Parts: sequence; structure tokens; C-alpha cells
Amino acid sequence: VQLQACGGGLVQAGDCLRLSCASSGRSFLSDPTGWFRQASGKEREFVSYISRSGLVTQYGDSVKGRFTISRDNAKNAVYLQMNSLKPEDTAVYYCAVILNTIYYREYEKYDYWGQGTQVTVSS
Repeated sequence: VQLQACGGGLVQAGDCLRLSCASSGRSFLSDPTGWFRQASGKEREFVSYISRSGLVTQYGDSVKGRFTISRDNAKNAVYLQMNSLKPEDTAVYYCAVILNTIYYREYEKYDYWGQGTQVTVSS
């Protein structure tokens, strides 16, 4: 069973990207899902979270107001729309599934991870 994040790329500051997270094997992606990112030499950082229903969403302070998480359970997909990108958003972005949603900000508590997609924002 795997999760796969895709949609990353090289963009300029101010541009937008949409990341997608899909699963193979068991259909996870009606499960609560988070996005994290990890820049080179830094710890993994919470970006966003969405509940099973999609009614509850949360964002890290550094992306609030610029990023939007959404899901389409019929397609087993979770998306991260990233607008007004900044160079400091440069990182590898990961999607992950968590079964105990109390800990949605803590990457150590997530149960299944995707392989990540690189986002590079040039100034």
C-alpha cells in the first residue's frame, strides 16, 4: 500500500501549484490526511490537515491564507492548492494518513506516508 504525492515543480515567487495525493492498494484517502514539508537541513514541518469528511481543515501558520487543502473521496484524492508561493516554501512535500487525529500536527504520529514531491520556488 502506497501513497504518492505529485504535482511539484520549479516555479517563481508568486506562482501557484496544486499538489495531489493518491493511493494504491487500500483506498486510504477517505482517511484523515495531512501534508508536511521538509526543506533541506530542516525538520519536517506541518503544512495542512483535512478530516475524513473534509469539513475540518487546519493549516500551519506559515501557509495560512495561501494554501488550501481539499479532498475528493470519490476519486480517493487529496489536494493542496498553493498560491502566492515564496522561496521559503521550497521543500519536499509529503502527504500522509493518520488514524488518531488528535495528533494531526505531529508527523511522528502519522501512520502511512507518500514518497514526496519537490517544490522549488525561485525568487
